[in-house]
Amino acid sequence: MSRSLKKGPYINQRLVKRVLDLKPGDKTVLKVWDRACVIVPEMVGHTFGVHNGRVHTPVYVVENMVGHRLGEFSPTRKFVAHGGKMAKAQGAAKK
Repeated sequence: MSRSLKKGPYINQRLVKRVLDLKPGDKTVLKVWDRACVIVPEMVGHTFGVHNGRVHTPVYVVENMVGHRLGEFSPTRKFVAHGGKMAKAQGAAKK
């Protein structure tokens, strides 16, 4: 469910303040647990370590990401493979 337009996008003000305190060109990775925070233009060009429940995944923010949420770029599930006879046969054929 999306957030009300009346309220506006959720932006963590403490995170924006930390980004503005960085010098331009600083390669510091900011650790973030707030996956619901919307990416704003001030974040472009910085790297965030977005927590996915286990580790902090580095996410370099580019201009096309503005308006999306940080959590969209740090997957929480790892796809292993589909099972079954067909998958075993294809796996054996590759080896």
